[in-house]
Amino acid sequence: MGALRVFLIAGEPSGDRLGAALMAGLRALRPDVVFSGVGGALMQAQGLHSLFAMEELSVMGIAEVLPKYRQLKRRIAQTAEAALAASPSVMISIDSPDFCLRVAKRVKAQRPDLPTVHYVAPSVWAWRPKRAGKMARVIDHVLALLPFEPPLMRAAGMSCDFVGHPVVAETLATPEERALLVGEGPLILALPGSRRGEVTRLAPVIGAVLAQIKAIYPAARVALPTVRGVADLVTDLSRDWPIVPQIIQDPVLKRAAFAAADVAIAASGTVSLELAANGCPMVIAYDMHPLTLWLMRRAALIDTVTLVNLVSETRVVPEFIGPNCRADLIAPAVLALLQGAGDQQSAMALTMQRLGQDGAAPGLRAAQSVLDFLKI
Repeated sequence: MGALRVFLIAGEPSGDRLGAALMAGLRALRPDVVFSGVGGALMQAQGLHSLFAMEELSVMGIAEVLPKYRQLKRRIAQTAEAALAASPSVMISIDSPDFCLRVAKRVKAQRPDLPTVHYVAPSVWAWRPKRAGKMARVIDHVLALLPFEPPLMRAAGMSCDFVGHPVVAETLATPEERALLVGEGPLILALPGSRRGEVTRLAPVIGAVLAQIKAIYPAARVALPTVRGVADLVTDLSRDWPIVPQIIQDPVLKRAAFAAADVAIAASGTVSLELAANGCPMVIAYDMHPLTLWLMRRAALIDTVTLVNLVSETRVVPEFIGPNCRADLIAPAVLALLQGAGDQQSAMALTMQRLGQDGAAPGLRAAQSVLDFLKI
């Protein structure tokens, strides 16, 4: 049996984390594995030499993608050519479906026999349910993060395993780490997103919310964990906030901030699960280009975008989306949480349980699923 050659594609920080854990799991099960493809710093630390900077692909929304369409199209072609040239045993794409599935389409056209795996099922339960059927034309096997997704994927014609959500395996802060951010006033966690468009829209809103919080809590502090691709933008846009934030890129301080925070103002996305893992009450705020918002609302099948609300089958996390992403609406919700209103703790605990908190590490489960699918 020859070496296991895996071509991976990740397009944003969350995918980079998934990819790195999957790579570690594959190496544990198959020490002879060889990696190639596209990924970020975490995947590179696991031995991947990325074709180009992953941050080029961290674009979300139809209106946001259009200005970069030609560049993205070139990267799609380049990635597909590299995948074919690598002659891998399997190609694994990770989230970022607009990019990854276009690559898979090109690859399958040339190599219909090449096994293809997609990590993160499309949210067909939320909007555009026909996506699963289209994905089945170029994807053979799916690694699902949410327990209710496998039947939907199998119905569309793909094999699928629930492998657990990576948030359940993330390292939580020790008491010593948490103590690094202990202070007199309440600690607010500001999480404006990992994409430049998200940060540009949400940062001014968070700043206006903080003005109202400071009026009630003059000693309030703000921690702002961020990622490499937007750290410069975050620093620039938060410089004039009424409470100057502590910008955090160090992983230890990030863990400490999530554990020590009294409340979080967060962009929509998987960050709500990171907050749930730490038992941190949250308010979700998100805005996007009006065209993107209009199209998504027309296609929406659910009444909440927050994963904690969905997985726990509750609606305890307040959301302020699109036109409602306003400081005058968000601030009262944040203040209510600081004053002890609401009960998010039980919903957060149930969410973690349902995501596989008591099982094997998701990266290892995902790796085993890939090997089982390949029958090797």
